[in-house]
Amino acid sequence: MKKLRELIEQQSNFNAMTIGLKVAIVLAATLIIFHQDISTVVSDALHNEFMSYILAIPFLFSYLIYRKRKMIRAAISFQRSPSHGNVFTYKEIVGTLLFLIAFLFYSYGSYTFTPLEYHMFALPIFVTACTLILFNTQTLKQLAFPILFLLFLMPPPTEIVYALGSTLSTISTEATCAILNLFGFAAKISIAYANPTLMITQPSGKPLSFTIDMACSGVYSLIGFLIFATFIAYVARTQAWKKPAIFLVGLPLIYLLNILRITVIVLLGYYHSMELAINTFHLVGGWALIFLGTLLLLLTTEKILKIQLFRKKQVISCPECNPLTDYKQNVCLSCGRLLRHVDVKLNKRDLAKITAVSISIILIMQIQAPIFALTKGPVDILNQLASGRQPTTEILPRLNNYTLKFEYRDEAFEQEAKQDAALVYAYIPTNSSESTIWAVIEIASAKSSIHHWENCLITSQLRHERQPKVTQLDLRDVHLLQNPPLIARFFAFQYKSNNVTQVILYWYETSKFTTNATTQQKHVGISLVTNPYPTESIQQTEDELLILAKAIANYWQPMKKWTEIALLISRNGNYLLLIPTTLLVTTIFFQTFTQIKTKQKNLKAYEKFSKQDRAILEATHHTKTMPTTANIAATYEKQNHKPIPTNKLARRLQQIQQIGLVKKEIINVQDEPVLGWKTQRPSK
Repeated sequence: MKKLRELIEQQSNFNAMTIGLKVAIVLAATLIIFHQDISTVVSDALHNEFMSYILAIPFLFSYLIYRKRKMIRAAISFQRSPSHGNVFTYKEIVGTLLFLIAFLFYSYGSYTFTPLEYHMFALPIFVTACTLILFNTQTLKQLAFPILFLLFLMPPPTEIVYALGSTLSTISTEATCAILNLFGFAAKISIAYANPTLMITQPSGKPLSFTIDMACSGVYSLIGFLIFATFIAYVARTQAWKKPAIFLVGLPLIYLLNILRITVIVLLGYYHSMELAINTFHLVGGWALIFLGTLLLLLTTEKILKIQLFRKKQVISCPECNPLTDYKQNVCLSCGRLLRHVDVKLNKRDLAKITAVSISIILIMQIQAPIFALTKGPVDILNQLASGRQPTTEILPRLNNYTLKFEYRDEAFEQEAKQDAALVYAYIPTNSSESTIWAVIEIASAKSSIHHWENCLITSQLRHERQPKVTQLDLRDVHLLQNPPLIARFFAFQYKSNNVTQVILYWYETSKFTTNATTQQKHVGISLVTNPYPTESIQQTEDELLILAKAIANYWQPMKKWTEIALLISRNGNYLLLIPTTLLVTTIFFQTFTQIKTKQKNLKAYEKFSKQDRAILEATHHTKTMPTTANIAATYEKQNHKPIPTNKLARRLQQIQQIGLVKKEIINVQDEPVLGWKTQRPSK
């Protein structure tokens, strides 16, 4: 018995090393390719309340993996060997094509104005590809939800966030105003800086105003709560039809809590002071609201829908489950429980795949480019600001026919947007008939803190004043530099109130700054703003801004150029994507056609089956409970009025599996793997 335990322990250690090596390859490959993007997302989460929910995703993701660890381990064991003579299996072909799709999507994203969004969307595709290549489809099936959960790392489109935030702030203001008026407070609504403002008068006669902006609208808490609600819906042990109810109950609940929060804050300001109200807002904002909403959601769903997040596992009582009586038996024939995992051997095929993935990652590293143009700031502007000196004009290049002048530092906007600097310069033309060009430089630790012009001027207005204050004339991306590629956004619009046209050209960079003898990498937004004269066309203004923008981009000293192959792939990434995508669709169609042919072949084999074998297939197909060998035997006895030994049934199912009419299936019983059988019985 002691030698038996030692043998099992040695085999388990070897299996753990084999699986650990494959897992390490997947993790290392993902971090090597996406480390810049993950670093940017984490930085945004640390410096921006809107993105702070991302900090919870690694912990939730880790729990999802831990929760399904037994199912994943069992799925890994079912590594089928490829058919004799086949160089690649179906899952390896699909994995390779997904690997190419993820790489090309990533590369194409680097050549756009919003690379981070493209890169984070490519992340789950890349992990899926590596899982298929190094493991199998059963493993991917168990990891499907955790991998999809990584999509929450992708920053939500700012247009949607602004539109949703604008709508919610309006509804929150109207709801709060209605509640206050219901209880006898004379409250009314006005518009201030495109945000709804709640007006109320204190008993002393002093008027108070509470502006319900994006931070107060509840959109941040709503998005963060959506992640927790998705997590709870997945891990809750209940019927599938009850899980959508978690969202139907949870999302309105968190929003009602936000309205209640605003109402309480207004009353604190009414009876006490604005300072107390503001402190309370920060105290019960964001995470506090999410935590309270999650707690109430759990209590509500447990009482009403009887949904339990954690339920005591059912212990399967089976007198025949003793792995030490016969250590060569992997599965209990009676209950289907796994007694020991199938050995996972590191064969030559696995080594070849690990080597291929490693070489691919090394090649990608050679041509990988930063997600934003990496530059070196021309002066140590942050040191100047820290010492209280006026910002120098040396941060921008001097151009012929223009006088460069520092105008002002917008400290109020810096505080609101959580930026290190918001500096406004002016390029004043020597020719008085030409328009002044304003250069706005924003420096921040988080990319999400940098200004988005079209969202501010158009999207955020849609819900407050029904129509934006401006009419969009043009909005598109233009290239400033070819190598390294630097993409800017050109935005032209006209104010409805006075028909004044304004043109903006802005772009993002990542630059290194020296602060207190330490070098830090910051996100930079550079915007060129001008009001062209009526005689000037938008095209003429764009040409002038492009000349100035290219001069500034070169002045900021790009630190890393792309290789020619990286430029070629990124520039044509959208067209190159068609190749693996077409091959993937073709492969799926071919596999579907093959399955149809297999079913036809199975039909011929089924017709030659003996009466008992047909009865076994019928019993397997009609077993309503877990289709374990014992349950199939019970169904067989019920249908045929005679018993069949489980060991005989198991042997016959194994033989039928070789023909392709049944296959083994891992069944999830409260995250415990149980081996069952799934029929592929042909239909006549």
